[in-house]
Amino acid sequence: MKLLLDENLSDRIINCIVDLYPNSEHVKALGMTNTDDAVIWEYAKTNDFVIVSKDSDFHQRSLLYGYPPKFIYLRIGNSPTSQIIEILRDNFDTLIRFQNSETESILVLA
Repeated sequence: MKLLLDENLSDRIINCIVDLYPNSEHVKALGMTNTDDAVIWEYAKTNDFVIVSKDSDFHQRSLLYGYPPKFIYLRIGNSPTSQIIEILRDNFDTLIRFQNSETESILVLA
């Protein structure tokens, strides 16, 4: 499973989860900071990424268009990076089941 972290998440997260989620990326590393959500959405779709964000705009886009790409919605407010890392690591099995689901397009983690 490859995660694509949106710019509202720290790019430092990648180094702490890459052992579980190889080939994951942050939009900053891809030169996509301040890029329109539609462009990020298409990039994720074309390159088989699962988008991870706290942005409700991606949630709305996912409801409207379905998947691919799949979307993980972090409804956690202003949380420290360490908590986001913990959530992604602790929910690894849940995320894998979500990725393999043929019916789910959004996973909400709180």
